[in-house]
Amino acid sequence: MQIDGAVSLVTGGAKGLGRAIAGHLQGLGATVVVADRDHAALDALPAELSGKCIDVTRPEEARSLVAAIVEEHGRIDVLINNAGVIFSEPLVNIMNPNGIMHDYGRFRDSLTLNLDSVFIMTSAAVEQMIMRRTRGVIVNISSISACGNEGQTAYSAAKAGVNAMTVTWSKELGRWGIRCNAVAPGFIGTESTRGALNEAHIRHIQENTPLRRLGAADEVAQAVAAVIGNDFINGVILDVNGGLTI
Repeated sequence: MQIDGAVSLVTGGAKGLGRAIAGHLQGLGATVVVADRDHAALDALPAELSGKCIDVTRPEEARSLVAAIVEEHGRIDVLINNAGVIFSEPLVNIMNPNGIMHDYGRFRDSLTLNLDSVFIMTSAAVEQMIMRRTRGVIVNISSISACGNEGQTAYSAAKAGVNAMTVTWSKELGRWGIRCNAVAPGFIGTESTRGALNEAHIRHIQENTPLRRLGAADEVAQAVAAVIGNDFINGVILDVNGGLTI
């Protein structure tokens, strides 16, 4: 797909990794709409990025947003499912006698935000693509945690589910000319990563990564652009982790 001129929606795009993706696509000439629930971050976006405040876990809001984009721009070409929150909680925590086992409510909340939202937003976007015979692209932002990361039962399960949906949709939607891929970052030097990990853990990751550093948000954005631009990449989970999983 030609990124220049493509109508693109980036969820969770007002800051961090999503902001880098949105800015990179806009720099390549795409018309970019940023969906986020952070009012302040949306207000801080540059004028060339259109910001919309929505809850991506609510189907009615997803459908309304996509319909509004189609009404304004005539179509939607690209959906980047980036919205999500890193969540860590061990299955068993013997240091907490009042709640030794992982809380089920927090497990469900993590899946809703990190997995259900991808289904909800994709359903809304693909419906419009098919109705208008748009040869669109879905890019899901997965994670290295999809392989199973200690202390992240819910988050790992959600990202593994994202990978499974990505491959499934690539098979189902290809007949309509709609491609679906995922980009799975490793440990990226964003505010959310540093908030989820202590310095000792970050040093351990760097020492075990062949490139001996965390990734940069712009490097993930470049990977997203690459899978959008290549029309024969479909059903791929593209690892962007500096070789950590080698």
